[in-house]
Amino acid sequence: MYLSSFSVSGFRSLTDVRDIPIRKPTILAGHNDGGKSAVLDSLHFLTGSKKLLTDDRTFLVQAGEQPEQAGEQELPTAPLRCEETVVVGEFRLDDWEQAQLELPALVRIRRRAGQDCVGHLEYWGPLPDDERLRDLPTLLVPALKALAKEFGLKPATEKKDDLRAALHVYAREHSSDKAWLPAPTLMSARMPRLLPFDGKSAHPDAEIKTALSGRFKQYMEDPELRGKLSELEDQVKDRLRTEAKSLCDHIQLRCPDLTDVYVEPDISFEHGFRGAPLRVARTAGESVALDRSGLGRSRRVALAVWEWTSELLAEEEAEEPARAVAEETEEGEDREAQPPAVQTIVIYDEPDTHLDYHHQRRVMQLIQDQSAFAHVGVIVATHSLNLIDGVEISDVVHLKLDHHRTVIERIGTGAVGDELEAHLWKIAASLGLRNSVLLHERCFLAVEGDTEQRAFPLLFKLCENLSLQAAGIALWGCFNNEGALHLARYLAEHERSFMLVVDADSRSLPKSIFKPAKLTQFFGPRVADYVKFIGEPDPSLEGGEKFNELEEAFSDDVWSRTANKIWPRITGVWSPEDFAQMRGGKFSEAVKQMLREQSESGPGGKPDMMFQLASALEDPHDVPEQLRLIFRQLRKLAA
Repeated sequence: MYLSSFSVSGFRSLTDVRDIPIRKPTILAGHNDGGKSAVLDSLHFLTGSKKLLTDDRTFLVQAGEQPEQAGEQELPTAPLRCEETVVVGEFRLDDWEQAQLELPALVRIRRRAGQDCVGHLEYWGPLPDDERLRDLPTLLVPALKALAKEFGLKPATEKKDDLRAALHVYAREHSSDKAWLPAPTLMSARMPRLLPFDGKSAHPDAEIKTALSGRFKQYMEDPELRGKLSELEDQVKDRLRTEAKSLCDHIQLRCPDLTDVYVEPDISFEHGFRGAPLRVARTAGESVALDRSGLGRSRRVALAVWEWTSELLAEEEAEEPARAVAEETEEGEDREAQPPAVQTIVIYDEPDTHLDYHHQRRVMQLIQDQSAFAHVGVIVATHSLNLIDGVEISDVVHLKLDHHRTVIERIGTGAVGDELEAHLWKIAASLGLRNSVLLHERCFLAVEGDTEQRAFPLLFKLCENLSLQAAGIALWGCFNNEGALHLARYLAEHERSFMLVVDADSRSLPKSIFKPAKLTQFFGPRVADYVKFIGEPDPSLEGGEKFNELEEAFSDDVWSRTANKIWPRITGVWSPEDFAQMRGGKFSEAVKQMLREQSESGPGGKPDMMFQLASALEDPHDVPEQLRLIFRQLRKLAA
């Protein structure tokens, strides 16, 4: 069963959080205490790898607040917790599971727990008309036999599994409604396998146990080994039954009203792997436990363990097609088909904690490699903008607290402009990683003000088919602030890739910080390497026209075509001549005023006008040639 998304209610701060995707990878970002760890733990609860605790249940009333129904004279009461915790997953079943479970390819499965914190696995399916058939997994053999006899069923044997299978088929055929039903044992066994790696842990022994536990479970599923283990389990059960018989006889002697007393031992050898503590040595014979060898080495060892896990996942990926071919070519029709491998979800909780930037890059590559495996999903809780910028924006789940409860924000793949920019801004602001951007981004693009800051991301992506963030370019606005030049000089002095792009008329504006003398003061003789003036013809371009500002660099034809799409004229249509006559003065101001006066949907201001223009362009050649050259140069700098 492959989990595609899940929703959570009543789990810590997750009062009602819906549709958290399992992608390749999914990135969980947001404030500290925003709910990232709660999301990961709720996934453990869904798959059955962790039990629900009382402290996991969501408070209905915040501490210090009164319930709404409380009277004025009543004393403050302790906050109440929710009655039910539920995690619902959207699953895709493979062909083998569909055949065994007799369910469609897509099915909803949930784990629910009440105030007793006992989890119940359920699926959304046909509801049997007879109430006695709605909870078959809880029935014992005598009750199952009685029902099978009543309905005239003939199971293969009178064993519990065969009895339940026959009754399950009958129940499905006699259902006229749908509801949440108890999940069969097979469904629980086919839940995704979780491989959690905690980057906040100082010692990697837990990671080693996690990595080897995955392999241990795989060996336990090997038919040959399972046969031997089952034989041993049966022998132990028989001995325990013999030992328990005298106990049952004694109970029945003391309680004559009981007609039948028996004990059915339930044992398993599958949970016998407790761990594999690691010892290391730098000198022969001087072996020590890893927790005594230093934090730095522990973090590097943990990363090595994660990388080794990728090799195991790769082996599983390679073994699956070979196993399927072997089954097809195996002689004999009585050979039982083996189920495909279950989905593996690798969970990283802040994997870049305590790692330097070089090792953070290794983590990023590791996550990409693991995400490429068909049977693997990856979910990462992180504060790293590098990880956030390395995936599609639709794969980023931004978590934040709203009145002490977690809410999520997701942007779809079609998001552009303000919505996308605002989302990225919220992530960056909530993480407080402005310094890490300055330290680690590959290239910096400084622009003059709000107009360029809003238009450049769209224009760059149109020309380069890649976002600024994905190209490793950090965009920031100078806003006519001399402090921006100090920062630019700092980047230049430390040999960081950097470019400052301003309008050509900025040279002559009163008190401009972009006058030639000021720029020479900051950048010395290499001003031309760092500063590009939009409108001044580039030496590498032949016959280029000279313009004063960004808006004027776009052709009259581009302006007229765009205006007819987004700023329809009240009477008639826009023509190139309408914009040509605006040239000669302050072009942007004249065009903005004309559009406002002659269109009911005119722009609200110059930044808004350029943003709408950039949003409407579809052909890279509509972007001025000088800008296209600047964007190509930026790509080279970032590379």
